[in-house]
Amino acid sequence: MDITGVGTVILVLCVTCLILLMMWSGNGKRKEMPPGPTPLPLLGNILQLNMKELHQSFMKLAKDYGDVFTVHLGTRTVVVLHGYDAVKEALVDRADVFSNRAKVPVADIIFKGYGVILSNGERWRQLRRFSLTTMRNFGMGKRSVEERIQEESRCLRDELRKHKGSYFDPTYLLTLAVSNVICSIVFGERFEYKDEKFLGLLSKLKETFKIINSSAGQLLNAFPRVFQHMPGPHQKAFRNILSLKGFVRDKVKEHQETLDLNCPRDFIDCFLIKMEEDKEILNTEFHFDNLFVTVMNLFFAGTETTSSTLRIGLRILLKYPEALAKAQKEIGMVIGQNRCPSVEDRSKMPYTDAVIHEIQRFADILPLGAPHAAAETTVFRGYTIPKDTTVFPLLTSVLKDPKYFQNPEKFDPSRFLDDSGVLRKTEAFIPFSTGKRICLGEGMARMEIFLFLTFILQNFNLKSDEDPSSIDLSPLPNTNGVVHRPYNIQLVPR
Repeated sequence: MDITGVGTVILVLCVTCLILLMMWSGNGKRKEMPPGPTPLPLLGNILQLNMKELHQSFMKLAKDYGDVFTVHLGTRTVVVLHGYDAVKEALVDRADVFSNRAKVPVADIIFKGYGVILSNGERWRQLRRFSLTTMRNFGMGKRSVEERIQEESRCLRDELRKHKGSYFDPTYLLTLAVSNVICSIVFGERFEYKDEKFLGLLSKLKETFKIINSSAGQLLNAFPRVFQHMPGPHQKAFRNILSLKGFVRDKVKEHQETLDLNCPRDFIDCFLIKMEEDKEILNTEFHFDNLFVTVMNLFFAGTETTSSTLRIGLRILLKYPEALAKAQKEIGMVIGQNRCPSVEDRSKMPYTDAVIHEIQRFADILPLGAPHAAAETTVFRGYTIPKDTTVFPLLTSVLKDPKYFQNPEKFDPSRFLDDSGVLRKTEAFIPFSTGKRICLGEGMARMEIFLFLTFILQNFNLKSDEDPSSIDLSPLPNTNGVVHRPYNIQLVPR
């Protein structure tokens, strides 16, 4: 055997020994962790999972391994929580341990740990407290934001009427309406429905959301060092984010040029004033990087999920015309046709409220939920979960938990009503997640969904170009359950 052949044999033996050593060392750690499929070195379990439908893969694994199990996405170890009981036990009962936000490689590449949504520790506490206080001061949960939504509802109604009863895709009009509410709070202005620049930004926002939740996004999360430099759709997502950053940067510059320290107009003004107040503090969290990313966080979170809920909600009602008719009848009895719906009407409209609850549960907008992380090494249900381990509270398994929702695959608003027709609270109804990391804008989102949807049903009859029985409400395949099917709707003025 020549020297080259001997070298090749030695190399193969070394690589084999290294792989076996990695497997052996991993076995010791895995014995104490929740059970799960055996991972391959470096690849983890990605060959055993459908990276395009991770939530479905996790639901199947729960049948074999129980409500707490471990998977390996490449080199990243993930503990999955299945069902409401496991999720509540972690995020609520053990909130001190499980309220950290996990490091998401694709988000770290884009946002670099800044902002309110993906940060931890003192940064998260300060930015969340400031954001909640400021948004409340500008109307979140108060009458002023209700008036903003009502005003935008009227603008939306006028745009919808321009279609004159023809079939059209409502996606962008709903997105613009919802986005204008958060824009009025963050930027201090709303945008016209024909604003080409703003339409382009929203298109990029939707495209980025779709890419991040695709198999390309999941592979980027599993192998960030390799995939971030490779060609693919994720590169377009990076370019889209740069465009969004540029838009926010221009808005911040405009605010700096016209800022009145004694009269803040919106969220950006308040943040700039706080930056000025804290400029002598060495490690202040109020600086431009956190401003840019927090504004993007609020803009992104305040637009995509709420508008998607409304869009899917209308399609669900096309599928179930009986529920639509009952809700419209109740709206007519309580509100009539001569005034805008108000938040106060909600308590007088239990059936409509139940329909909205069931739309949120059934739509299942973010089936994987937002990833958490263990703040310290802990024992959970007899298993050891090491510090910084990523934890997925599988939200789809909560909203469709048969223990709390009978026949969970069925659309049934009556599940949220008691025998006397009064709205019944169900603890497993957590479309905005739960615990300390519950959605920052939950109050505003709930208000928007109610007011926008009720206003549309008050002013229009809904018609589909499909037979209700043939309407497919499932998400588009290979999108990890977050991209729903396009459709056309006809809105006939009432």
